[in-house]
Amino acid sequence: MTTQAPLGWLGILRLGLVQTSLGAVVVLTTAALNRVMVVEHALPAMLPGALVALHYAVQMLRPRLGHGSDQGGRRTPWIIGGMAVLGLGGVVAAAATAWMGTALVPGILLAVLGFLLVGLGVGAAGTSLLVLLASRVAPARKPAAASIVWIMMIAGFVVTTATTGRLLDPYTAERLITVTAAVSVIAFFVSILAVAGIEGRGQAARTERAAPTAFRTALAEVWSEPAARHFTLFVFVSMLAYSAQDLILEPFAGAVFGMTLGESTRLSSVQHGGVLAGMIAIAILGSLAKGGIRMLRGWILGGCVVACCVLLTLAFAGVRGGAFPLRLAFFALGVANGLFAAAAIAAMMQLVAQGRRGREGVRMGMFGAAQAIAFGLGGFLGTVVLDLGRLATGSIAGGFSVVFLADAALFLAAALLALRIGQDVAMRRDDFAQAAPASP
Repeated sequence: MTTQAPLGWLGILRLGLVQTSLGAVVVLTTAALNRVMVVEHALPAMLPGALVALHYAVQMLRPRLGHGSDQGGRRTPWIIGGMAVLGLGGVVAAAATAWMGTALVPGILLAVLGFLLVGLGVGAAGTSLLVLLASRVAPARKPAAASIVWIMMIAGFVVTTATTGRLLDPYTAERLITVTAAVSVIAFFVSILAVAGIEGRGQAARTERAAPTAFRTALAEVWSEPAARHFTLFVFVSMLAYSAQDLILEPFAGAVFGMTLGESTRLSSVQHGGVLAGMIAIAILGSLAKGGIRMLRGWILGGCVVACCVLLTLAFAGVRGGAFPLRLAFFALGVANGLFAAAAIAAMMQLVAQGRRGREGVRMGMFGAAQAIAFGLGGFLGTVVLDLGRLATGSIAGGFSVVFLADAALFLAAALLALRIGQDVAMRRDDFAQAAPASP
């Protein structure tokens, strides 16, 4: 098999630009279009909520999309094709949102198509991008690479919302479609330039192509691997805990501590700053420690445990009222989230190659599907538990206590699952040595 030199920092940054582009299109569909539906069109909030959930649900196809790239032996066409579908979906979703102002039902039906395309595009491009990154980055650099691509995705969120926020005022349907189309086209061409020549061509791709296999067979083979199955479960539980906070923290600051909208928004930025700090720490410490799976397991475990402890303190924060250090707690929660999330992505990049060869796309697709399903469920379930807790305790503060306790329990469960990550890597190598084709 032809061996390529590992990517340097410039190559990692180039692939990170694809993640930035992906985030730029996604944030418009999940944030700006959400706002237009609820505010400008005065539609129920459950409508954009259902559409966003649909874009997560369709990402259950990630294993199938990853299998397609395994069979073809190349990831670049799936990345570029996925970005094209994502951009098209973004434009269709924007046109549908604008159409809702004059023709509600046709607009909703078109929006369903748009959000389906967004989910398919994210699944195809995102899965193949991570597999390509995992295959071309040296193990010692994988923690830094994981942090870089995640941070660059967040940068895509920030730059897009800051820029388009000005371009979208004053709101008109034509302006919404034009701005979304411009972002989608820019994201597509940036992605093409970012991946151009980075994978190699010809013989290198042909020798790495997987033997023709039915998808069900490939999926069953990957699911039979204990390490892959266990890590998929960990990803689901940990990301469910991570996403359950999204719709809870700002309302908590306002309802229990009496903060204004501006104050709670600034507090949320403190939490996001903590996330970035945790990811940067993994990038630095992980590189110094050569990115070993044991080190990553330790950071994952530590991040989950710290998040659990912070959530337990938040559950009883209302008792202390204004004396509680809320700003510090939000920052600590952000750091813990950043540590475990970046370390988990780095571990994912390590584990995707551990098992039967030619199944990397299916394996990464399984991990990605678990993450997408968890993100789709997490925010919704967090609000459901909040409402049930409020009914059970008879107070809004009690409702928040219930949801924080439930989230802490999820992080504790994730920590327990993290104890086994990477423990049987050596055993898996022995198990699959005979199944792997010999190098010529």
